[in-house]
Amino acid sequence: MPTPSPRRRGPRTTRALSGTVCLLALAGTALASAPAAPAAPAPATGAVEPPAPVSWRADLSRTGADDVNVRYDAGALRVRDGSVSPASLGRDRGYASAVLETHHVDRPVNRVAVDLDATVPDAASVETDVRGRTAGGTWTEWRRAAPGAPAELPRDVVDVQARLTLWNAAGEPTATVRAVTLTADDAGTAPAEPAPSTRASAFSARVYATREGLVGHTTANGHVIQTNDHFVALPSRRALSPNGSAQYSVQVCGPVRCETAPVWDVGPWNTHDDHWNPSAQREQWKDLPQGRPQAQAAYEDGYNGGRDEFNRQVANPAGIDQADGTFYNVGLDDNGWVTVTYLWTEGGGDTTSFSTWGTDVSVRQQATTASTRVASLPGPTTVRVRCQVHGQLVDYDGYSNDAWSYLPDYGGYVSNVFLDVADAWLPDVPTC
Repeated sequence: MPTPSPRRRGPRTTRALSGTVCLLALAGTALASAPAAPAAPAPATGAVEPPAPVSWRADLSRTGADDVNVRYDAGALRVRDGSVSPASLGRDRGYASAVLETHHVDRPVNRVAVDLDATVPDAASVETDVRGRTAGGTWTEWRRAAPGAPAELPRDVVDVQARLTLWNAAGEPTATVRAVTLTADDAGTAPAEPAPSTRASAFSARVYATREGLVGHTTANGHVIQTNDHFVALPSRRALSPNGSAQYSVQVCGPVRCETAPVWDVGPWNTHDDHWNPSAQREQWKDLPQGRPQAQAAYEDGYNGGRDEFNRQVANPAGIDQADGTFYNVGLDDNGWVTVTYLWTEGGGDTTSFSTWGTDVSVRQQATTASTRVASLPGPTTVRVRCQVHGQLVDYDGYSNDAWSYLPDYGGYVSNVFLDVADAWLPDVPTC
């Protein structure tokens, strides 16, 4: 349970603003007082050479809860069970995923190259994705890093994480990955993180939705599907949340209501169709407009001969799958159109900053204390709130409130009890 800390009794909305200024001032002081790294000799022209790239070797032996169907033995990672495949794809192919430990770098970077020591049979494959976390705690999407083609991240980051995805044909040998070496540097092309006051709204689009079902099957992040489950599948691994987390979440609005749900599976139809991104940034199908899934274009217009990336004839225009609980909660009783907001895009949407109080404050996957804890705030922290919902009633230190706020930077909810604001329902913050 969080530990209370002294709370000022003045106008708390004013305190939240001043807290932001103080944190920025402290950050500036820390940067100014940090010892400077030895400067490399400048070329004769007087130009300053960029800092040398930073390299490290990942520890493959430490498999954990974020990993899916992977085993480590004889010094290499392999697919453990060749019969396991992401539920929403329905492919007869062995699949495994290893989310490697986060590595902190001592200066901002935005480009990461990956070197693999691996044996990959003809019927197998290995994909490497990389993402980064900014100094403010925001994760980028995952980006593919291929041999000779480093992952270009959209923002400068100070933490880097890699993910390996292994495939093998049914009954065929699996790939073996013996070592992963990552090299990060500053490509000089990443845009500056926009100021909170100028962040654009998260991207929304009207998308055809299907019901995933498949209770008892395993999702791409290792979650075993339960009856009345609440999550979605999107047709790209770029926005796949680790198991139990809501780092990448969507708001789905159907005929009856809206629900915020985490992205825990990959599908339907495709696996490289990040249709929520601008055309030039899409991993595939760059000639399609933002917000139009490839399956929709194939079904409605005969795009790509009416087939998906696996050459299957597309039988519906779906761009999102929903677990049963989400599907029925938003008011669908058959496949149909919904409005989807991709909450991590464009900085997570319009947000308002508030300060928390107390220590060890939990951020939960859903608006209940029984939900998975996705993050902890060690002390008073300035957080960005996108929206709020009514959830479980929380009683603590003389305060009671059933309102919870969604924090896009953490992919979860915090009880409004721990926001240092006089109002139980935050002013000027919309309902999720």
